[in-house]
Amino acid sequence: MILVGVDGSRAGLEAVTWAARESALRDLPLLVAHAMPRWAYESEGGPYAEVGAWLREGGRSVLEAAEERARREQPKITVDTAFLPDDPRTALIAAADSADLLVVGNHGVGGFRGMLLGSVAYGVAGHASCDVVVVREQRMPPPEEEIVAGVDGSPASYGVLEFAVKEARLRGARLRVVHARTAPHAGLFDPAETSGPVGPFAERYPDVALVEESVHGHPVEVLRQASDRAALLVVGSHGHRALAGMVLGSVTHELLHRASCPLAVVRSVR
Repeated sequence: MILVGVDGSRAGLEAVTWAARESALRDLPLLVAHAMPRWAYESEGGPYAEVGAWLREGGRSVLEAAEERARREQPKITVDTAFLPDDPRTALIAAADSADLLVVGNHGVGGFRGMLLGSVAYGVAGHASCDVVVVREQRMPPPEEEIVAGVDGSPASYGVLEFAVKEARLRGARLRVVHARTAPHAGLFDPAETSGPVGPFAERYPDVALVEESVHGHPVEVLRQASDRAALLVVGSHGHRALAGMVLGSVTHELLHRASCPLAVVRSVR
């Protein structure tokens, strides 16, 4: 199942469009979910009955619009809708336990982009038990469909490559694997050779056009630039130098704000 969270924002509808296409590619059902306060969902009486009714009616409208968008984009997929009675972060994280993929917009209704990334997209990317894709508002599509995977030699790189190569195969896209190195010859890969993590995937998926790059530069800036020409950027939830106490690696955290294409955050533990 593909789970997509919506809140009535334009970014949320873009997330629905992306999720509907992904459902068609993977031949999985799509569940469109909207979160609201538990009190508004469960109680129709009390002093705030009118407010609760207003919230429920608004939520129904949000789900109807999202369902219509999904069916218009991909008429053959199975689409269901659901209310999630809780804070959006908590509700989506819980619902993601039974999902193959969670999709959210990069910001929500009427808020500051950075704050909303911190409270919703950032929260689910750091805690959901499945992989998460954060979708930005619509932009001009790249001239050629390409998936970019950012790898650094950490164990998470294998999960990133597995997600990225399967995505590239589904889409008939090229896969570009990018190793960003802050100093020449300081990384774990020899740019003249196929790197350790990539080799097995190139052998297992010979039908996927795979290009490797070893780039001297800060990973955030290197991958941000790569995202300008990508249909999807894939990174791990933790990087090679991530501290154990951090929810997300610092590179992934920055790319949630700065990547110009949809960003897939792949779980470190598969």
